[in-house]
Amino acid sequence: MAARIKEVTAHSPCAACGIRAGDVLVSVNGHKIADVLDYMYYSAEAEIRLLLERGSGHVMVKIVKSEYDDLGLTFDSFLMDSKQSCRNKCVFCFIDQMPPGMRETLYFKDDDARLSFLQGNYVTLTNLSDEDVRRIIDMRLGINVSVHTTNPELRCRMMNNRFAGEKLKYLYQIAEAGLSMNCQIVVCPGLNDGDELRRTLADLGKLMPNINSIAAVPVGLTAYREGLYPLTLFDSKGAGECIDIMEEFQREFYEKYGTRLVFPSDEFYLTAGRPIPREEYYEGYPQYENGVGMLRSLEDEFYEALEKAVGEVSYRGLLDRELSIATGVLAYDFIKSLTEKVTEKFPNIKCHVYRIENRFFGETITVAGLLTAGDIMEQLADNPLGTELLLTSAMIKHDSDLFLDDHRICDVEKALGVKIRLTENDGGDLLNAILGR
Repeated sequence: MAARIKEVTAHSPCAACGIRAGDVLVSVNGHKIADVLDYMYYSAEAEIRLLLERGSGHVMVKIVKSEYDDLGLTFDSFLMDSKQSCRNKCVFCFIDQMPPGMRETLYFKDDDARLSFLQGNYVTLTNLSDEDVRRIIDMRLGINVSVHTTNPELRCRMMNNRFAGEKLKYLYQIAEAGLSMNCQIVVCPGLNDGDELRRTLADLGKLMPNINSIAAVPVGLTAYREGLYPLTLFDSKGAGECIDIMEEFQREFYEKYGTRLVFPSDEFYLTAGRPIPREEYYEGYPQYENGVGMLRSLEDEFYEALEKAVGEVSYRGLLDRELSIATGVLAYDFIKSLTEKVTEKFPNIKCHVYRIENRFFGETITVAGLLTAGDIMEQLADNPLGTELLLTSAMIKHDSDLFLDDHRICDVEKALGVKIRLTENDGGDLLNAILGR
């Protein structure tokens, strides 16, 4: 496969050699280029030969550069190939539970090992062939794996893919090759919890030291499950039992390997009504993007920033300020407790915190990142909002101003008559936004 060059960066090694947009890259040092991984791997050397198609002929270019220096080429697509879509129909798949009529890109399920290496996506291994795994091993690529269960029969049933069980062999082959992986388990009551969760954790523990971490997250269910597998949500008791199982293995893993290895997501603790563990428990937050330790990190950063702010002269003369925060049901009590600490220290600040129920996906979805503009506008209408409304940036599509329901930030500002300020999942950023910094 060849890849058409869309752009050549000025003053780059390729620009200096006369390579131009429209040329087609055929091979690097004699290796045919199938996708971005081949391109990155074979072009890392200090001395390379590029074979290009130009018009009806071919051009060979030799480049000498520093090892790993970027060549300066941009292609028509990031992967230089189409994304690999998921071949499973998992009983817990969130995309299968989405309402109709949303933008088309939200319904695409990727299961692409290349995106796992490049962007941290999780893959189920069902898209991989023996050749793909050899390439992962040869290129020494670290990937993230959606395991869910190490019981082959149960894995086939949960993923609705008759090959899902046998594809577990790739997990063991990658580990035996000495490559490190992060793993995740979506835990579903009555399927892969209890003894099945114990089996999965015991099996993954045998792959040490080639498992970096394991995240366990509870299944999320929307109101759009007609015709789908009959799943239920965790209640307080069930969530607590899952935490107990993981803590049992944490003690064993820590004794053997010096790491707790498996970490329940914050949602498990909130559902079980248990306190979020301290910072040292999370061992550097290896599964932060999976919602593991986010609240602990946010709270610690927030209180550290608040302590500094109380002592700073620049904060003492803050003018009266009224603002509001809208968040999901799950984090409402947590966010409310943070704002109460601020108003204790700065009585001239008035902060309204609003719990927004998710009527778009269904009220069983309680995380702030899946709230829509429509729900926010409807539930905040006629409420005091102050001069600013704070929302987490997780509600907004990356590199855009779109909510999940395709309303824009300006639509919400116009409807509610208030300026919106987005905050990152960072305690210092949240405090600055509350204080109007």
